[in-house]
Amino acid sequence: MEGRNQSRVTEFILLGLSDEVGLQSLLFWLFLSMYLVTFTGNLLIILAILTDSRLHSPMYLFLAKLSFSDMCFTSTTVPKMLLNIQTQSNMITYEGCLSQMYFYMLFAELGNLLLTVMAYDRFVAICHPLHYMVIMNPKFCGILLLGSWVLSALPSLLHDLMILQLSFCTDLDILHFFCELKQVIQLACSDTFLNDLAMYLTSGLLGVVPLIGILSSYSRIVTSILRISSVKGKYKAFSTCGSHLSVVSLFYGTSLGVYLSSAASQNSRANVIASVMFTAVTPMLNPFIYGLRNRDIKQGLRKLFS
Repeated sequence: MEGRNQSRVTEFILLGLSDEVGLQSLLFWLFLSMYLVTFTGNLLIILAILTDSRLHSPMYLFLAKLSFSDMCFTSTTVPKMLLNIQTQSNMITYEGCLSQMYFYMLFAELGNLLLTVMAYDRFVAICHPLHYMVIMNPKFCGILLLGSWVLSALPSLLHDLMILQLSFCTDLDILHFFCELKQVIQLACSDTFLNDLAMYLTSGLLGVVPLIGILSSYSRIVTSILRISSVKGKYKAFSTCGSHLSVVSLFYGTSLGVYLSSAASQNSRANVIASVMFTAVTPMLNPFIYGLRNRDIKQGLRKLFS
């Protein structure tokens, strides 16, 4: 293929979920509905936490941040896809592609780190209940949130800066509905060894280390719960982290599906379908999980509507 310098690249082509004209209208209304449900559900969770003084605790502070992250995460990809379907255009500008990649990685990793912070919060609440307010003080919670933002923003910025150093071929078709990092790197004509190395290192460190933290927290939580003598006490202790466990399982289940489908085939539609689950379905289900399984959130929502 004839290469050309990346400074001359002005746009990429997003091939989307399907090139069949008959499916475009169905996809538009399906994803518009999912996006509206996601945005509304997470916004209601945030408003319920802000307006109910009983929910002004570290646990629900982190949940509000997670809901905000989910709203932003979905907003990085779905609106652009809806616009492309509506305008019958698959183009995305070079600058738009870089911006989309940055914010997609930022909010994906932020959600991951917030789930880790929430697991630590549940560990302190169950294993060290008498010291909970001392350990999870406002200053420490602020440090945890700031650290999550920094650890999410820096690797995302690094990947974008490394993309700027690449030269791209004349084939600029992206077999996806958004600018996914690996897909963009595969279009480059120049050497991508450093890009691939950085991608796998950051994915490993920021994917595996938080998961180890979550598993470590819950192993100690389970050990602590088993020491409780009464069945009612065990149920009450476990119910405080049931919603979080469900969200963690959904998050890592779908993200693992994206990774495995991507590793199995570089040009597989299975990767796109798995990405839909991770990008659109998971953020939509999170508010329902917390809204239906958490009694305090349900009371906060009733208070909000009343």
